[in-house]
Amino acid sequence: MFGLWALTDQTIRTTVAASARKAVDVDLAGLVDIYATSGRSELERRIADRLAITPSDGSAPHYLLADGAGARIAGDIVAWPRLDAGVSESGTIRIGKGTDAFARATRLAPDLQLVVARETGDNGPLLRHVAVVFLGGGALFVLLVGGLGRIAAGRLHWRIERVNDAFRDPDDDRLAAMGVGMGGVGMGGGGGGDEIDELTGHSAAALARQKRLIEAYRDASDQVAHEIRTPLMHLDGRLTKALAAGADAAVAARLVEARGDIKRLVAMLESLLDIASSKARQGDRHGLRPVDLSEMVTRICELYADSAEESGHVFTWAVAPGVVFDGEETQLGQLVTNLLDNAFKYVPAGGAVRLTLAPGPVIEVADDGPGVPDGERERIFERFHRSRNATPDMPGSGLGLALARAIAERHELTIELAPSDTGARFVVKGRTT
Repeated sequence: MFGLWALTDQTIRTTVAASARKAVDVDLAGLVDIYATSGRSELERRIADRLAITPSDGSAPHYLLADGAGARIAGDIVAWPRLDAGVSESGTIRIGKGTDAFARATRLAPDLQLVVARETGDNGPLLRHVAVVFLGGGALFVLLVGGLGRIAAGRLHWRIERVNDAFRDPDDDRLAAMGVGMGGVGMGGGGGGDEIDELTGHSAAALARQKRLIEAYRDASDQVAHEIRTPLMHLDGRLTKALAAGADAAVAARLVEARGDIKRLVAMLESLLDIASSKARQGDRHGLRPVDLSEMVTRICELYADSAEESGHVFTWAVAPGVVFDGEETQLGQLVTNLLDNAFKYVPAGGAVRLTLAPGPVIEVADDGPGVPDGERERIFERFHRSRNATPDMPGSGLGLALARAIAERHELTIELAPSDTGARFVVKGRTT
């Protein structure tokens, strides 16, 4: 708008100047013709007549008829301007004290020369009026474009937010709203088939494929777990019946060991499935709900307090009230219990275990046990890895901390073995905490 106004202003100035030049040339040509046909006296009379008339457009004419030396004979211009009449020179001259005019000089005879000038008029009001029109029109134009842009941006934001909502919680209703069912791609973005609609369709199709893969994984893992767990449970039942039949002491001991192995295999299978499930849903916010961590952790600590008394451990906890976090309560509870189980397993009787919960959330489980060797500080989170501090008779299969990390990552939490003066200190916290 500013550029258009500047162009218009310059065009008006140029047009007015060109009009003044043309008027001067036409007037001069007419006076020259009068002199050629009627002589000097008639020329003087015509100049006087023209000076007596005031033009309505404000571009007043000025004249000077002078002798060869420049002395005024007729007209209202007092002195001969610095224009060469011999070559019909033209230019801008000053009339009076402060009025500029376009003028042209010409020689009529060896001792007679003429100057015709015309004021360009006061263009200030016209230019100011044009500027006001452009200012008002420009403001309305900017407001209109801004309003339309805001509507378009809001529409675009709404369409993009639908895609983000579907990624945050890819349920069937949201996928259907995006124009994609579980069977294929649609273009339901509502934008007339543009690039956003194409992005919407591809995003929904990818989410639908991901959902089908997760469901297929769950079905397959549940089937595998069932096919393995069921025979093991049947085998455990047979061993129980054999024990009840009154086997001798040696056989009974072997049967008890076999039952223990079966239970460890089932626990290992369930842990592996839980790890795989958590990793498959890493970054997936579907199914996460606000969980009162303060209430949940307090409940777990009260349960472990009784076990700590029986095992001869000192167990304390400090839980900040009102700590709420979006997650799956079952998995978060399993994360906390795995850390506590790990602490009680490695801390000998008489040792201390402490759990703290702070806003963030920040969960810390510390003990004064043997700690973790420096070379194993990261490896302890690997599946089936057991610390060198573990004795052969210690229960476990090296999956507890691996499952804890998988659950933490599924909830966008971090878990690390933090430095400590004695024992081990595990810290779980949000990524932005």
